[in-house]
Amino acid sequence: MTPRSISILGATGSVGSSTLDLIRRDREHWRVVALTANGNAAELAKLAREFQPEVAVLADEAKLPELRDALAGTAIETAGGTQALLEAAGRGAALTIAAIVGCAGLAPTMAAIEQGGTVALANKEALVSAGDVMTAAVTKHGATLLPVDSEHNAIFQCLAGNDLCDVRKITLTASGGPFREWSAGQLETATPQQAVRHPNWDMGAKISVDSATMMNKGLELIEAHHLFPVGLDKLTIIVHPQSVVHSMVEFADGSTLAQLGQSDMRVPIASTLAWPGRMETVCDSLDLAKIGELTFEQPDERRFPATRLARQAAEAGGAMPAVLNAANEVAVAAFLDSQIGFTRIVAHVENVLSRYSPAKPASLDDVLMVDAEARDCAHMLMETA
Repeated sequence: MTPRSISILGATGSVGSSTLDLIRRDREHWRVVALTANGNAAELAKLAREFQPEVAVLADEAKLPELRDALAGTAIETAGGTQALLEAAGRGAALTIAAIVGCAGLAPTMAAIEQGGTVALANKEALVSAGDVMTAAVTKHGATLLPVDSEHNAIFQCLAGNDLCDVRKITLTASGGPFREWSAGQLETATPQQAVRHPNWDMGAKISVDSATMMNKGLELIEAHHLFPVGLDKLTIIVHPQSVVHSMVEFADGSTLAQLGQSDMRVPIASTLAWPGRMETVCDSLDLAKIGELTFEQPDERRFPATRLARQAAEAGGAMPAVLNAANEVAVAAFLDSQIGFTRIVAHVENVLSRYSPAKPASLDDVLMVDAEARDCAHMLMETA
């Protein structure tokens, strides 16, 4: 069997690391084209020596000398900076894992899409901020977009062999995060250290805070709107603390299909790596008897208004989801830096949305301009608050 070529954009992050763990266990079937990271030269060099990509790229060009020193004596190309990231993404791997966090991943993801291959999308901002632009590019270049997020991957699996016109409802499940049972008063005192302690998933700081505010589920709602265009009125959210049911699809005949699995990102990643087939993993089997019970509850948008804001941004369309995402990234960074309190995160996002309403972006450059302007607005309003 000829090895399949793969590039991993964001190789040192949680999704990148889980992807490489799966490849490590099935090494002979993969040829690594590119590995990229933001600024962790030591870890990227370690991975490059193990997986022998054609090229290793750091977004932070200042760290390039460190990477070059660490890979001296190998045949691995090294490069740094934004343009180098785009070139790595555009090398035409059969499968590209797009796992660069935030809007920094937009242009590299687009570069991969423009090659017409398969892109496994773990960067939700790509569809939140640039959904119309990205999906148009997928159609234009004949690319295939596979969702990596556990919820969207679950929906994708449930829809296999079915027609979107037969869908009555798509339900995204949410764990509720670490503060699900906290009162409004308790949320006022929540610390960054508490917010990043997700009860079920091992994730980075930013996405963990998004889970705590429920903004992560709001962003996923917008992403689902682009991936599965059934209409916003057919997209719902339900809180499921055990994180066993990853999402559900109800069909016109009343049947509901749900995808269940462990809270392990290697499960949805394996689904994209092996698609349209399956692959063996070392993930634990699901023991429902041991789990005992699965519970569900409606989201409380009084304590966690992020999902309401996200739906409103999706309904407004145009550039508003990009503004939502940019403002949220600024607010979350400020919270993690202890500049603002936990409940101010979503309040600040709502303030930015009420102050800034740009025209609909027609290109990726337009999206990036909206993102930059929204960030400037978010910083300005934070300074004057």
